[in-house]
Amino acid sequence: MARTWVLDTETKGTGAQMVPLEKRRAEPGRERDLTLVELGGPTRALPEPGQPAPKLFKVVDVMSARTLAENVGAREAVGALEGLRSVLDARISVWSPERGRWRVLTLDEAKALWAFRAGPACRWRS
Repeated sequence: MARTWVLDTETKGTGAQMVPLEKRRAEPGRERDLTLVELGGPTRALPEPGQPAPKLFKVVDVMSARTLAENVGAREAVGALEGLRSVLDARISVWSPERGRWRVLTLDEAKALWAFRAGPACRWRS
């Protein structure tokens, strides 16, 4: 709830202070000395958070420089990693709409995506 503030000029030479209107109205005989100050503009409605756009991935085989998958979701990107021996055999990028270009995943990010594949090292997950 918004509070209304007033400028209190009865401060004995130390300058004016902003005080709540309710505090000034509580003092008898001070109502006529009030100076109303409007702070800020109209309240703005916050933008409604929408559904985030799904991430788009690009997977390139490092050895052959062949694009294995492009503009695909995470599930398809993990599927493109199935035939590779190591996370280092692929260059995985994610589309960045803010920059308007592909951003190569860090090694930790690529390992996190690599962990979802169902290769021989991950058979225990099923």
